[in-house]
Amino acid sequence: MLLPRLRDEVCQLHAELPKNNLVAWTSGNISARDPATGLIVIKPSGLRFEELSAANMVVVDLHGRVVDGELAPSSDTASHCYIYRHMRHVNGVAHTHSRYATAFAVQGEAIPCLTTAMADEFGGEIPCCGFALIGGEEIGKLVVDGLTGHRSPAALLRNHGVFTIGETAAAAVKAAVMTEDNAAIVWTARQLGPVIPIAQEDIDSLYDRYQNVYGQK
Repeated sequence: MLLPRLRDEVCQLHAELPKNNLVAWTSGNISARDPATGLIVIKPSGLRFEELSAANMVVVDLHGRVVDGELAPSSDTASHCYIYRHMRHVNGVAHTHSRYATAFAVQGEAIPCLTTAMADEFGGEIPCCGFALIGGEEIGKLVVDGLTGHRSPAALLRNHGVFTIGETAAAAVKAAVMTEDNAAIVWTARQLGPVIPIAQEDIDSLYDRYQNVYGQK
């Protein structure tokens, strides 16, 4: 069985999606790329989260061809692979249909940067990209085009959901959790009345501190 450590990591990370209310039933998926081989571990298509195991994760190459595993890979595999081929710094991708973030996607609206936590993590708004059907590379292309030159590790797909990227799969999942948390905060705040934006220079300062000073180095 190829890439046992990465299979185990990707399997365990999938438990975070229902735990954080980011998916329903079998929707959503996570993948991770092994930097040494370029091979990708991804969720099998259509399995419930409680059915997932390290053994039934699927290993594909950068073009989505199965190289290890008995099950069909996620229907989003081609888009994950497109992202990896065009964003060489990315080694983790997560896709969710989390409720509040997807509400913004249905509106075709970016999530504005209204909290210090969002400034820290995203460095600005979470952009909303266009619409594409599931199954091919088109969604991956929208994500790459939408995030190129953007500080956000998350993109909304119109009428669909959320794609996030990271240097690791864990980082991509963290971005998905933070996307939904901030979408919920923004939506709730709007019910109370007009919202107060954060000045761009303050967003820049918060982002720099969080990315370069915060935590253990």
